[in-house]
Amino acid sequence: MQKEISILGLFQKLFHNFNARQMKDATLAFKRHLDDGGKMLLAIGGAMSSAQLGVVLAPMIRAGKIHAISCTGANLEESIFRLVAHKSYKDYPDYRYFTKADDQKILERGERRVTDTSIPEEEAFRVVEPIILKKWKDAQAKEKKYFPHEYFYQILLSDELKDKYEGNPDHCWLLEAAKKNLPIVVPGWEDSTLGNIFAGYCKAGEIKPEVMRNGVEYMMYLYDKYAELAKEGPGLGFFQIGGGISGDFPICVVPSIKYDLKKPVRPWGYFCQISDSTTSYGSYSGATPNEKITWDKLTVDTPMFVIESDATIVVPLIFEAILDRYILEEK
Repeated sequence: MQKEISILGLFQKLFHNFNARQMKDATLAFKRHLDDGGKMLLAIGGAMSSAQLGVVLAPMIRAGKIHAISCTGANLEESIFRLVAHKSYKDYPDYRYFTKADDQKILERGERRVTDTSIPEEEAFRVVEPIILKKWKDAQAKEKKYFPHEYFYQILLSDELKDKYEGNPDHCWLLEAAKKNLPIVVPGWEDSTLGNIFAGYCKAGEIKPEVMRNGVEYMMYLYDKYAELAKEGPGLGFFQIGGGISGDFPICVVPSIKYDLKKPVRPWGYFCQISDSTTSYGSYSGATPNEKITWDKLTVDTPMFVIESDATIVVPLIFEAILDRYILEEK
């Protein structure tokens, strides 16, 4: 006999201790936060777009489970790279046994390796580059300036890339975000392939840096978006994948509104970080949530979770549980 069981049901059936229990408890609290009328910000570090996070993140955005995103420039652009060059990506499951000469050959083939996955330069970077360059030049001609993510939104909402899709557009999280005009912040965008390309065009005098809104403007933008999203229910939650600037930047918005703008602000309504980073001397990525209390980023009442595990395994499971989709269990 077969019986339907949800992923969340599997969590409750199988996961009782250690990181497994922390994952289950964080998921239940995430779901409760949304059910009570709260909103959720997702911070994306690492190389999650190259790891095809969009397969589960795009449905989360479509279903209204994610309401704002902070991500690295790499995760922003790699969502599009996967869309236009999916079939040209290469997998290298034996990467642990590579020699320097093996990686030199990958370079010579025009690939850029991230662990066991390589991004094709010609099919990805060079396909998007002339299209986004035109957007930068158009903005310059019209004396306009936009955030990095807004240029990507312009491209995705036009027809300029549609004949170049190799991946499933239903798996492109940035396309879903563009359709909803989801608030996004991309701190340190210059630390990305297209960010480097943009800097090169600026240095060569083809583009003026002023066409790109910067990190300070992103924080000013986030002040307003945070206030808007934190109004209802338990407020805005914070779900962080990995460490680094994609998490560090947006979580500062609460104390900045409180101390720098000297305005009343609701605290973060939920916090969860999935990371394998350990606490060490001065490491913020591995810091426990309690440390954030001392910076007035979280409070003693904030539901807090740290899942010390592999985000490429944990995040798809949690998102599937939140989406409450079903699988079949043999009975």
